[in-house]
Amino acid sequence: MREAVSPSATGRVEIVSMEPSDWPDVRRIYVQGIATGQATFETGAPDWEAWDASHRPECRFVARRAGRIVGWIALSAVSRRHVYRGVAEVSVYVAEEARGNGLGRALFERLIPAAEAAGIWTIQAGVMAQNEASLRLHERAGFRRVGVRHGFGQDAAGTWRDVVLLERRSRVVGV
Repeated sequence: MREAVSPSATGRVEIVSMEPSDWPDVRRIYVQGIATGQATFETGAPDWEAWDASHRPECRFVARRAGRIVGWIALSAVSRRHVYRGVAEVSVYVAEEARGNGLGRALFERLIPAAEAAGIWTIQAGVMAQNEASLRLHERAGFRRVGVRHGFGQDAAGTWRDVVLLERRSRVVGV
């Protein structure tokens, strides 16, 4: 399914389902996020097979502008237990050249209805406390802060970092 959106200052952007052939660009953007030291504790991107196995196929999208992938969003299960089948964790990454122009919001606007169609009642996120832009993005997408995990993980330099736990409850599924 295709959906065109026009975030301000980004030009025409198309949000489409992610295909395996998109992986090199998705990986490139993920590596850019890793390099910030604010997006994840990971120090390298996995190969396609590992990434593919850990993300829900019906809830992964890319944003294309002028034919180039400039962002992506995807959900992964938080547990294999049946009682948590409707809970997923979100990852959202925007290319360096496309940040700050509403692209993250457009990705969430495409993901949320797809997640609800897939039976997801809670989307959660863990965002490093210093990543103010990501915290704002999640809150604008309807997430609320539910707590802080103090010293939750070590970054590449060995510094213990706090992670803000956010969640978005569906108004459609599980109500």
